[in-house]
Amino acid sequence: MTRFIDDGRIEIDSNVVERSIRPIALNRKNALRAGSDAGAEHWATIASLIETAKLNDVEPLGYLTDVLTRIVNGYPNSQIDDLLPWAYVTKRELKAVA
Repeated sequence: MTRFIDDGRIEIDSNVVERSIRPIALNRKNALRAGSDAGAEHWATIASLIETAKLNDVEPLGYLTDVLTRIVNGYPNSQIDDLLPWAYVTKRELKAVA
């Protein structure tokens, strides 16, 4: 509470944060019905990629389609970090400028 008293710009409610994590909580509940532990792990991985793409202003379906296509077509394992959502958006912006 002392943070709110010291800095009047800080909002006292957390509705913005709660709304932003609602899809993550729903995905977590859906993962409980994944059928197996391995299925739940795969579900969690995909859900994390989708939500991270959204947070980085990357359209999830197009992102996953492009990334999976690149991997299937032999994208080098040594550069796989370049396909993560935060790196993906940077590369897209650089290509658009060039």
